[in-house]
Amino acid sequence: QVQLVESGGGLVEPGGSLRLSCTASRNIFDFNDMGWYRQAPGEQRELVAIINVGGVTTYADSVKGRFTIFRDGPENTVALQMLALKPEDTAIYYCTARILRNTYWGPGTQVTVSS
Repeated sequence: QVQLVESGGGLVEPGGSLRLSCTASRNIFDFNDMGWYRQAPGEQRELVAIINVGGVTTYADSVKGRFTIFRDGPENTVALQMLALKPEDTAIYYCTARILRNTYWGPGTQVTVSS
């Protein structure tokens, strides 16, 4: 069993920044990859960023140059640094992790970008 818990969401003005964290119940190097998805109301869930066990990262075009995914200090934490936030970034952000064919999800954290 794998548990993922997100934190760091909140309300921020356009142009502001937030850092999201995902804490796993096991060493993150146990996972083939980890990442972040987001889902806005009435829209499909979309991939935001992923990082694999080798540290290779992938980003959605809409967040390239603004968001950074990285392994945090603790061995069970992955973070998403979000800069220059836009109203269209407003969504519930979900942490995900994969071990071979098995995918796990956190409960999500709300990010709202509004003035």
